[in-house]
Amino acid sequence: MVKLYEKIGYGFGDMASSMFWKLFGAYLAVFYTDVFGIGAAVVGTMFFVTRIWDTFVDPVVGIVADRTETKWGKFRPFLLWLAIPFGLLGVMTFYTPDLDETAKIVYAFVTYALMMVVYSAINVPYASLLGVMSPDPADRNVLSTFRMSFAYLGSFAALFFFMTVVERFGGKASQPIAEQQTAWTLAAGAFAAICVVLFLLCFLLTRERIRPIKEAHTSVRDDFKDLMHNKPWWILLGAGIAALIFNSVRDGATVYYFKYFVMEDNLKDVTMFGCHVNEITLFGQPVFTAFKLSAIYLGLGQLANIIGVVAAGPISNAIGKKDTYLGAMLIASVLSIIFYWFEASQLGLIFLFQMLISICAGAIFPLLWSMYADCADYNELTTGNRATGLIFSSSSMSQKLGWTIGSGVSMWLLAAFGFQANMEQSPETIDGIKMCLSLLPAVGTILSVVFISFYPLTARRVNENAAKLEALRAQRIQNAE
Repeated sequence: MVKLYEKIGYGFGDMASSMFWKLFGAYLAVFYTDVFGIGAAVVGTMFFVTRIWDTFVDPVVGIVADRTETKWGKFRPFLLWLAIPFGLLGVMTFYTPDLDETAKIVYAFVTYALMMVVYSAINVPYASLLGVMSPDPADRNVLSTFRMSFAYLGSFAALFFFMTVVERFGGKASQPIAEQQTAWTLAAGAFAAICVVLFLLCFLLTRERIRPIKEAHTSVRDDFKDLMHNKPWWILLGAGIAALIFNSVRDGATVYYFKYFVMEDNLKDVTMFGCHVNEITLFGQPVFTAFKLSAIYLGLGQLANIIGVVAAGPISNAIGKKDTYLGAMLIASVLSIIFYWFEASQLGLIFLFQMLISICAGAIFPLLWSMYADCADYNELTTGNRATGLIFSSSSMSQKLGWTIGSGVSMWLLAAFGFQANMEQSPETIDGIKMCLSLLPAVGTILSVVFISFYPLTARRVNENAAKLEALRAQRIQNAE
């Protein structure tokens, strides 16, 4: 039985990961183009090349983790070993060295590549913990819900407060560029310190309980051979990649959308559905003057994600994970397409649709993580080889691939439509920015629906697999005695 403090501790791990995941997804591109000082096409190429290479690090980390044996287990030690490197590299990624343009591009490539490697090295073992903390599918659903709820809380904190922290450190757009660069580094440092603490708490509060039926290690070749025949894994890989294209394109284009299309810095009167909302206060301050519209938009999206996470459990228990996933993605597809036709003045609809789309997005990710644990059960039952780390590395791999494709395409599209940093944009560029929050994400959701429609592990089959494995484990213990 997994206790409440352990569920919370497990959630802390993704709270840490998600803070920087969202900082990279929402702010890193605009940091590179508008503060660091390199072109959008270069950024798109850097994202694509670096992430494609890093994607193949994930299975390696999974294999290493599967073969790690310590007194703390297979996966938990990585949280202890890599928490501080994670924080340090996060700060270095948002640091601007005093170099010429070519050297700065090299610095950006190297630091970002190293950050993604460390992200994989800590996040793959963390994700794999879900598969060994409990054998009970219901426990896994609960753990996945805690994980995603805390992930979205971390994302909310990062997206809602990061730019405010940057500005408090002197990083307003009106300040000299050198002061903006320093402010971004200091803000990243503040969030990095929080992430280090959260990873260490996750290590201290969680436990590994499941050991595979087959104690002897298989070869790496056998692990991959078994994985290649795992049909549910292939389907989830495709669905996960498509879902991350949807998420990464929307996140990466948001700041551009509000800066250059909505023109948030020039708005004097914020109106939604005919009501003037300038004076809505939070902590005694007018929200729409204390925080940027883009930050509020992203923050509300994360809160809506949590609604989706909470709703996913009871809905999937009633109609199944597959049908819940299909319904959420179909609704997100329709809403994303409609989003394209909103005008900059229709802030009420823009914010409303952000929340509705985010509820749908929030519902699918805990389902994916829980399904990966089901795939590990399926693999162990059909082959005798669990390979939890390798299977869960595919979740990180799908994140990286989806993020790679989404981020690269969106930045190349902006460059192709003539984007120039810190200048008034042409109608063609504005149209490209609008597409990145609407039509392009809809392509990802539709692809995800196509993949998941072929997923074979129904609720009944998952429960049958869990019961069979529990019986085999009980028999192993009996034979050992």
